[in-house]
Amino acid sequence: MLEVIISIVGTLVVVAPVSILLTSNYRKKVYEAKVGSAEEKARQIIDEAVKAAETKKREALLEVKEETIRSKGELDKEIKERRAELQRSERRISQKEETLEKKMDAVEARELSFVAKEEEIKRQKAEVSRLNEERVQELERISGLTSEQAKDYLLKTVEEEVKHDTAKLVKELEGKAKEEAGQKAKDYIVTAIQKCAADHVSETTISVVQLPNDEMKGRIIGREGRNIRTLETMTGVDLIIDDTPDAVILSGFDPVRREVARIALEKLILDGRIHPARIEEMVEKAQKEVETMMREEGDAATLEVGVHGIHPELVRLLGKMKFRTSYGQNALKHSIEVALLSGLLASEIGVDVKLAKRAGLLHDIGKSVDHEMEGSHIQIGVDLCRKYKEGPVVINAVESHHGDVEPQTLIACIVQAADAISAARPGARRESLETYSKRLKQLEEIADSFKGVDKSFAIQAGREIRIMVVPEQISDADMVLLAREISKRVESEMEYPGQIKLSVIRESRVTDYAK
Repeated sequence: MLEVIISIVGTLVVVAPVSILLTSNYRKKVYEAKVGSAEEKARQIIDEAVKAAETKKREALLEVKEETIRSKGELDKEIKERRAELQRSERRISQKEETLEKKMDAVEARELSFVAKEEEIKRQKAEVSRLNEERVQELERISGLTSEQAKDYLLKTVEEEVKHDTAKLVKELEGKAKEEAGQKAKDYIVTAIQKCAADHVSETTISVVQLPNDEMKGRIIGREGRNIRTLETMTGVDLIIDDTPDAVILSGFDPVRREVARIALEKLILDGRIHPARIEEMVEKAQKEVETMMREEGDAATLEVGVHGIHPELVRLLGKMKFRTSYGQNALKHSIEVALLSGLLASEIGVDVKLAKRAGLLHDIGKSVDHEMEGSHIQIGVDLCRKYKEGPVVINAVESHHGDVEPQTLIACIVQAADAISAARPGARRESLETYSKRLKQLEEIADSFKGVDKSFAIQAGREIRIMVVPEQISDADMVLLAREISKRVESEMEYPGQIKLSVIRESRVTDYAK
């Protein structure tokens, strides 16, 4: 067994190298055959590539030649077009040069003509000056006046003509201004008046308290008149108990006290217990009610107008104005109406509506205490507005609404107009006869104070004044200026609602008799 193994191993040792050698030679022959085949293919590829390159080269040369020929043709065509365009431009320039030369020739010809005309004008001016001197000398010789004397005469004549023309121009301008501005003002005012209406009351100094029966009169008087004396003392109002059936009259100039007395008396009548102690109690309650009523009325006024942020004390004073009248017009109603009118006018003009209403509502605030404090209601109102921190616009409106100071804002002017509108409503105010007569007399005195006025007559309840002038002293042109001067004097010295019409009349009469 061992021998067999050894023989196998020996066989393997001899066969293995021989197998390896044979395998190596076979692989070498196969590799050489593959290399030879690849070289042959490579030579073939190179030959084909060289042929293709030659073909491409020839094709590229042909394309370049064709492109060159085509580009040359296009360039020649473009050159021809450029040359044609240059020729056309040269022709246009030549034509423009010819036109310009013609225009230059025409300008030179006109310049020569102007020079000749200028020389002619200079010659004519010299001739005119010479003739004018001769004319002046001849006029001086004929008229017997020197040039200075003639100049004075001409100036006087021109002055009269200018005076006439000035009066005519003033009249025309006034008419135009009145037609335009007056119409707009009327539109604004009419619109405001139409949108605002207020009740009017008549001034009164008495109040009437109805009684359930005439027996109540005796109870009001009391034993030995104690009740009526206590009531009159506590309220400061006179009780008039006469034959008027079922009524007692309260008389007093203070409307607040009269209202307190009326409320207290009505409460006593309802209660039935009438004696001095009860009277004192009811008067105190009535005073508190009136105080509450004043605050409520003030609040209602501010709410109605739409003005807020007013100091509570000013609101109370506003309510107090319910019991204050001026020429028969209730002061609170008047203030509310002025506030509403001011707001409407402000909206038409385009200013602050709320501020205008505030100024209108507070413009007469001084009337609430003017009977308790010294000074005019205007000054008192200004002091109250300053005390309670009202703005400068409101203060200026208060102090200027009667013309005491100049209005500084448009709102102040609006309040003035609204105040005049409210006061001028038919039936709103009732003036005394004394005030009426004084105004008529003052109107006539102002008109009579002017030179050339013969007589003057105030008519139409002081709404118009007719002025008769001396015809020898006042010409037609002077009438216009005279009317204007009188109107300015009336505006500055008088206070009146609405407007006053001035009519200047000049009349010349010549009388003769045929015999």
